[in-house]
Amino acid sequence: MNTDTTKSSRKEQIDALLLKLPGASARKINGLDAYFVSDKMFACISGDGVGLRLPAATATELHFSMDNVVPFAPGGTASTREWIQINRADAADYEKDLPLFRDSIAFVKAPRPAGLKSKGASRKE
Repeated sequence: MNTDTTKSSRKEQIDALLLKLPGASARKINGLDAYFVSDKMFACISGDGVGLRLPAATATELHFSMDNVVPFAPGGTASTREWIQINRADAADYEKDLPLFRDSIAFVKAPRPAGLKSKGASRKE
C-alpha cells in the first residue's frame, strides 16, 4: 500500500468517526483536513495524528498524562495552548478518544467571554 492510499484510508476512518458527531462537517483549510461544528474548527488531521482544541488546562493535563499526546504543530508551526495532537498508529483507535472529541465540540461551541472590550469604552467626562 502506498503512502497516498494509507493517508486516504486513514482519513476515511477518521471521517467515519468524527462526521457522525452531531453538527460535524469536514473541509480543507491550509491544505489540512479539518473538522468543524457551527463553523468553528474542533479537530484537524496533521501528520500521524489528529489535533483537537480543548480548554488550555485540559490540554496541558492530557499532554502530561497520555504518552501519545503532543503539542499540536501543523507543518512545524506551533499553535496555541488549547491545541493538542493525539497520535495513534491505527486510526480506528481514535474511537477511544471519542469523549475528548465531544469535549472539543462543546468547548468550541461555548460562547467566549467578552474579554476586556469595555475597558476602553468608558469616556472621560
